Amino acid sequence: MKHNHHDKHTNHDGAGIERKLHDPIEDRLIPLEPLDLTRVHSVDDLVRAMAKTAFTGRQVGEAADVLEAMARDKECFVVMTLAGAMTVAKQGLIIAELIDRGIVNAIVSTGALMAHGLVEATGRAHFRYNPDVPDEELYEQGYNRVYDTLEPEQNLDEVEEVISEILEGWDHNEVMCSYKLNHAIGAYLAKHAKEQRGILKSAYEKGVPVFVPAFTDSELGLDLALSNRLRESTGRHKLRFDPFEDLEHFAATLLRQTRLGIFTIGGGVPRNWSQQFGPFIELRHRRMGENVPLKRYHYGLRICPEPVYWGGLSGSPYSEAVSWGKFVPPAEGGKFGEVFVDATVGLPLIVAAVLERLGKDKNGAAKTKKEKAGARK
Repeated sequence: MKHNHHDKHTNHDGAGIERKLHDPIEDRLIPLEPLDLTRVHSVDDLVRAMAKTAFTGRQVGEAADVLEAMARDKECFVVMTLAGAMTVAKQGLIIAELIDRGIVNAIVSTGALMAHGLVEATGRAHFRYNPDVPDEELYEQGYNRVYDTLEPEQNLDEVEEVISEILEGWDHNEVMCSYKLNHAIGAYLAKHAKEQRGILKSAYEKGVPVFVPAFTDSELGLDLALSNRLRESTGRHKLRFDPFEDLEHFAATLLRQTRLGIFTIGGGVPRNWSQQFGPFIELRHRRMGENVPLKRYHYGLRICPEPVYWGGLSGSPYSEAVSWGKFVPPAEGGKFGEVFVDATVGLPLIVAAVLERLGKDKNGAAKTKKEKAGARK
């Protein structure tokens, strides 16, 4: 029995239909192109060629286009969120470069990432792990393992000396929060580690605030806890830490911007805390009657190999976040890229390609914006 087009959806006998074959050119489908290495002469050439392929390669190519759009949009304020062991994995200078070029305007990070970054910024090294050495032995020798890399405990002791010097000079009447402490660390590095590059030093020099929402979950948090115990035992005032100062400063900073972009490495607390901005503003408007604009992220780019089907935030797509009022849907101009790959592969490729593109501009700068971050004076 021949089914016409109308009944094909009500067809329950399992029969196929006569297909009307379309011409892909008439349908304006986008053709793919074989990756021709003879025409690849730079990282950007490679990434552009990958965009015309498939699977993760195409994701990498499309991600570079999103980052380029964010970088060129003079009205766009970009929040970079960092999770995972990015500084132990030696990606810190890429992040510092993004800050130095004015591409990234605020950072939200795990505390561990900043602490391990301080190891680099004070001129210390991380080391290759030898799988023949058992973890029990590493523990005895004071080598902390992060997958295939070692962080000597000695390094963290030296970071603590830097932090304790900063905390000693802190006025106990001033309530502390993570962006204020990170600003003070950046100022210290700018003065004492002139030869070294680092995330917090670049952030301080460029007026980029650095937030660590889960502050107690880090070496920095433990250092503050130790400092407060010492203060208490010597009869001095403890330092007060208020994470709501971070939340309010972050929200106030974003409310001042015209357009927002988010560049996420991994997921976790930094991603969710940054994305909560939209719902926070909506609740202030809806529940409290505040006259605030309902702002959402216009651009989004994330590099994270976490699959969506475990149900966690880290693997959730931007489309899910649209339902929460966190992102502008693509139909309304939202521009998104999602790359399912280890960031030690994706980040250098994507950033190198985009920096090449910007370098071809006459001035080589991304966007010449005023100091919009509102860093503390």
